[in-house]
Amino acid sequence: MRRRARPGLTSRALRLARDARILVLDVDGVLTDNGVLYDADGLVLKRFSVLDGLGIKLLQHAGVEVAVISGLDNAQARRRLKELGVAEFNGGHRRKLPILEDMLRVRGLEFRHVAYMGDDLLDLPVMAKVGLPMAPADAQPEALRRAAWISRRPGGGGAVREAVRLLLTARGANLTPQED
Repeated sequence: MRRRARPGLTSRALRLARDARILVLDVDGVLTDNGVLYDADGLVLKRFSVLDGLGIKLLQHAGVEVAVISGLDNAQARRRLKELGVAEFNGGHRRKLPILEDMLRVRGLEFRHVAYMGDDLLDLPVMAKVGLPMAPADAQPEALRRAAWISRRPGGGGAVREAVRLLLTARGANLTPQED
């Protein structure tokens, strides 16, 4: 029987996080709050957390790569991830596991090296394989059951920043940015 995940820096979560060499994220429900706004002209708008953005930069500075696999391909996510220096955005993939397998093959990594945060059914196959499956607090019940670690904050509201704190703490890395 799988142990129930708990939020926070548990010894189990820290142990699993030590092997992480790459953080892979979903977009909707993880980097965003799952909401979609339309302006009067039908333009789609999405909200991203600045807390999560700084967390991604801190993790990159510590030498951990960040990548994204999303079921949807949207310009808003592409733009935000480009701003953050995330080079690998794989959008429009409902079957995420083959994309992750290709990413790992290119990098010479194994599933145990992956920390992955997902929130819904499309994420479950990936979450079943990776070393550290994570979910935001407001993820769907199936994703929460699959997660080894659950944030206290919701998707699009600091969940990724909490995951970064876990990964950096497990590496013994500094949690504050250093001036260049």
